[in-house]
Amino acid sequence: MVKEQLTEFGIKKTLKILRSNPDKAVPRLLDAMDFISRGEMPSQRRIIRENMENKDSNVYQQLMRLLNDLDPQYFERIALNFAINAGFNGWSKQIALREQYNCNIPWAILLDPTSACNLHCVGCWAADYGNRLNLSFDDIDSIIEQGKELGVYMYIYTGGEPLVRKADIVALCKKHNDCVFLSFTNGTLFDQEFIDQLKECKNFIPAFSVEGDRESTDARRGEGVYDKVVAAMNLMKENGLPFGISCCYTSENFEAVSSDAYIDQLVDWGAVFVWYFHYMPVGSDANTHLMVTPEQREAMYHTLRRWRVTKPIFPMDFQNDGQYVQGCIAGGRRYLHINAAGDVDPCVFVHFSDSNIHEKTLLECLQAPLFMAYHDNQPFNDNYLRPCPMLENPQELRRIINETGAKSSNLEGEETVEMLCSRCDQYAEHWKPTAEKLWELDHKCADFVK
Repeated sequence: MVKEQLTEFGIKKTLKILRSNPDKAVPRLLDAMDFISRGEMPSQRRIIRENMENKDSNVYQQLMRLLNDLDPQYFERIALNFAINAGFNGWSKQIALREQYNCNIPWAILLDPTSACNLHCVGCWAADYGNRLNLSFDDIDSIIEQGKELGVYMYIYTGGEPLVRKADIVALCKKHNDCVFLSFTNGTLFDQEFIDQLKECKNFIPAFSVEGDRESTDARRGEGVYDKVVAAMNLMKENGLPFGISCCYTSENFEAVSSDAYIDQLVDWGAVFVWYFHYMPVGSDANTHLMVTPEQREAMYHTLRRWRVTKPIFPMDFQNDGQYVQGCIAGGRRYLHINAAGDVDPCVFVHFSDSNIHEKTLLECLQAPLFMAYHDNQPFNDNYLRPCPMLENPQELRRIINETGAKSSNLEGEETVEMLCSRCDQYAEHWKPTAEKLWELDHKCADFVK
């Protein structure tokens, strides 16, 4: 407890000094990061240190941007919850419990407060669940309480449109003010009243869904959606609150969302990060023609790495950054997904389950056959650019589902593992040569294998 208090005091003091004397504060911040990490991720920390000590680096410039643009108290609360609770306290507890129970313990939990959504986006499986399913306030509260017992202080809302449940989300943020809450959102339900509530909480970060320009976004999400989400981002920026972007890239919108003009627009809007996901052929209306080509995926691989050193925003790629997290992070290894019916899925893209949060504790779900199969078989490929047991290694997901007897958690229409994986077979075959080339050529990969 004393160490945590000293670390919190040190971070608070460092954040204040950063604004007036960054030369003095940056070394302190880096030392605190090393202390919190407890020796984990040495290569990542080395890269951060090299960039933070260079005033001309993109990382340094981005930190200065955050300090100058964001509400100081909001930034401080997010930083403390992330560093102390999700980092120092949470990570050490997770490591200990993984050893104690010999199962995966997640760093983050994704959950769907509701299946309801005010939009019906092309290629989104969420609508398959219908609009009648909800996790109650008590359900979500219990998940968070159980999660914190396991060292989990990062919660990410998906859906449906999570902000259909604004009141409960705000109440949960206030009750669990030691956690960080992130929400994927279409951005159409933001107003000043909600912004004012967030300013009271100080621990909520939205990730707005924007896939390119007005034409691309409205084509997928509906006419007028682009203007509404831009208005929401303007509100966040005007009030000094942090937000990011969630971008699903497909074979059709690839050019729009991989352009420098697009990333520059995100920076102008005030986004702190952009999280890329490429289209997954999941759900009853899956369209395999929207899956990106190997050439497009490789281009995104290079583009995001270039942006990281040239643009004042942090881009992440759920598939192409597998090397930084040693492959698949699903099945509770770093995260899991709970749908609005309480089914506990190994991944937000893999809708199969053998456990429900209404019938088992969170720990019991992690110890169930499906999650133990993930635990016992990760990584699913030694090439971390082919991490997924569904997308790049569909034979692995077939085997796991058949061996564990997990059932489809697609509540609007059962989707067999064969139906899902058959859509991925050709993709996996076509991506493999490109992934092998990139894995072999990228000499940095060796740093992340340990």
